Amino acid sequence: MDPRYTALARNLVTHSTNLQPGEKVLLHSFDIPERMTLALIRAVRERNAIPFVQVQSALLDRECILDGETEQFEASSHWEMERMQKMDAYIAIRGSKNVFENSDLPPEDMKRAMKAMKPVLDWRVKKTKWCILRWPSASMAQQAKMSTEAFEEFYFDACCMNYGRMVEGMSSLEDRMREANEVKLSGPGTNLSFSLKGINAVACGGTHNIPDGEVFSCPVKDSVEGTITFNADTIYQGTSFSDICLKFKNGKIIEATSSSNEDKLNEILDSDAGARFIGEFAIAFNPMIREPMLDILFDEKICGSFHFTPGQAYEEANNGNESQVHWDMVNIQREEWGGGEIWFDEELIRKDGLFVPTDLHKLNPDYLLSS
Repeated sequence: MDPRYTALARNLVTHSTNLQPGEKVLLHSFDIPERMTLALIRAVRERNAIPFVQVQSALLDRECILDGETEQFEASSHWEMERMQKMDAYIAIRGSKNVFENSDLPPEDMKRAMKAMKPVLDWRVKKTKWCILRWPSASMAQQAKMSTEAFEEFYFDACCMNYGRMVEGMSSLEDRMREANEVKLSGPGTNLSFSLKGINAVACGGTHNIPDGEVFSCPVKDSVEGTITFNADTIYQGTSFSDICLKFKNGKIIEATSSSNEDKLNEILDSDAGARFIGEFAIAFNPMIREPMLDILFDEKICGSFHFTPGQAYEEANNGNESQVHWDMVNIQREEWGGGEIWFDEELIRKDGLFVPTDLHKLNPDYLLSS
């Protein structure tokens, strides 16, 4: 057993989900080594909790979705919901041999599958303790433009870092976001404003996603005005997009362009009535993650970035928007990426990726990486 597997598994059942004796946890193993699943089972039992295991494959999933009958998707949703309702916690580790595995699936097949499974997703997010993370692979190393060995080392460093060090700074940023009314974002191709008035803010330091490091809220639904350009490439539903630019009026995306797959971009944003409204705004600060790698669980935590999300709002910070889409789009504001500023009610919060107010300095890399 690789000792890093054991360390990560213990981190997931203690810090991330805080399993208690007798709690039932679904371990969702998606294209990962059996040894990691074994480490998870053992870590769960060390907590005197009860493990259940689901093993899944992207290749087989693709085949099931391709030309799948609606009856098939609905039946799967029914029995998955029955199982999820009996769980107290959910831990998913998802590998990815090929991030483009679903790129050629017919959009209607994908849409029907996602619609059928959405109630299960909603129950899991709202009713269980949960944590989701990716698994390192040669494919991910290629996306990150790193050797497999170097990427694996980076992965375990990022996933097993001391997240407790973020707590004090996150708490201050969380308070500021709760109290903020007008937010302004500026940078190359970006001049955007919106309101957070009356919307909650939530600090994330390793309890739901690994790696982690963000505080999220949500714009008042009809308040978003202006233009935003995303400088990090993104993959959604198996398709890659670059240089996405969104224009807003009264909270709605009225124009969406991209230097690649623009028709697909607009097709996704037309999935339902809520897909052209925003469901999340988050400021990220994980010091271990600095460059995009086309994996959103990493990219949305990039040091000095924020993400803005068309689609479904989270219940914890809710503006009422509902959609089957939740698409985190990332803008990196560090100086080498063109810089940028975040303002709360005329106060400069972050400039070129570094927090300015004294109470937020503990979210800057020099503090988070110090011993």
